[in-house]
Amino acid sequence: MSTQIHNSPLDSPGKIAKIQKLRPQIDWLSPLALLAPAGIWLFLLLVLPTLIIFELSLVPDIRPGDIVNPSGFSNYIQILDPIYLQVILRSLFLAVSTTIICLILGFPVSYWIAQMAPKRWRNLLLLGFVLPLWTSSLLRSYAWITILRPTGLLNSILTNLGLPALELLNRNPSVLIGMSYSLLPYMVLVLYASLEKLDKQLLEAAADLGANPVQTFWQVTVPQTLPGITAGSMLVFITALGDFVDPELLGGASSMTAARLVYNQFLGATQNWGFGSALSMTLIMLVSMAIALLIKFGEELPKR
Repeated sequence: MSTQIHNSPLDSPGKIAKIQKLRPQIDWLSPLALLAPAGIWLFLLLVLPTLIIFELSLVPDIRPGDIVNPSGFSNYIQILDPIYLQVILRSLFLAVSTTIICLILGFPVSYWIAQMAPKRWRNLLLLGFVLPLWTSSLLRSYAWITILRPTGLLNSILTNLGLPALELLNRNPSVLIGMSYSLLPYMVLVLYASLEKLDKQLLEAAADLGANPVQTFWQVTVPQTLPGITAGSMLVFITALGDFVDPELLGGASSMTAARLVYNQFLGATQNWGFGSALSMTLIMLVSMAIALLIKFGEELPKR
């Protein structure tokens, strides 16, 4: 009795060769198909609006009697005016200062919660830092106005102690206080996630080799937590550079920032969308440069 073996059409050498030729294309299209939903979402909400802002930034501001620059780069040239350069430099100063303050205040707190506080209290302590984020930024700013105004809580305490009153409201120090208070929880949460994974065996090894606490901190703790420091600094800096509420309510006219200047160009009395778009593109480029420098700094420092 003879048996006949029927080969499937896919078993033929020609079909197998075609499948092998299509396999590289399938391997290339599979990750693309997985990234397509997020890529489309990113393009619609980030890339496309940025392109629209860039197009608006090239539209010159046409006013009677002015010589119009057809290229539209007059909006970017206008940013070089000393008045606007001072505003941008002030914004960078406030953002960098806020980042440094949050890092200095947040690192010890995060280290204590992650390494020294009892485990049963850690979630509760983190919740205490997150609670201010549950309230409106307007309420937090008005609370600081109540504290920092000339007849506020702070000056009342100082005068009762026989100390001179401080004029902080509507100045850069009040903006730094408000922004640092608002952004400190972000720094603490990011640093906590990094410090929680700190390898204690390396700390013990450094102590056994004769390293003092300062050397252990800079040579062991900081390199291990550098990704968290970079991520927290990046998050705080970007948010502080684009903050509008705290400089508007706590800074007054003497603390004009880039975010407030952009707001005035779009919704203020000037109504110069081209110049406002050019300012926005400048902020985007500054943030991109800051991110690139922080990433490079974070990658190279451990190698040293």
